[in-house]
Amino acid sequence: MASILRSYKSAVRKEARKIDSDFEWPERFHDHIIRDDQEYLRIANYINNNPRKRGEYKNKFFEFTF
Repeated sequence: MASILRSYKSAVRKEARKIDSDFEWPERFHDHIIRDDQEYLRIANYINNNPRKRGEYKNKFFEFTF
């Protein structure tokens, strides 16, 4: 599984650098494989609500809805 993630991140980095030559994965980037629907919903809820809890919600692209 680790080799799949490495390959994915490498491919994303290569394509992202075509748009932004300074692209790098964040230093504290955390890889995690979502294994079921319940885990997906928990993580999606965290991503959607955590910035709001800190008062920093500035999502210019989209908002998750459930």
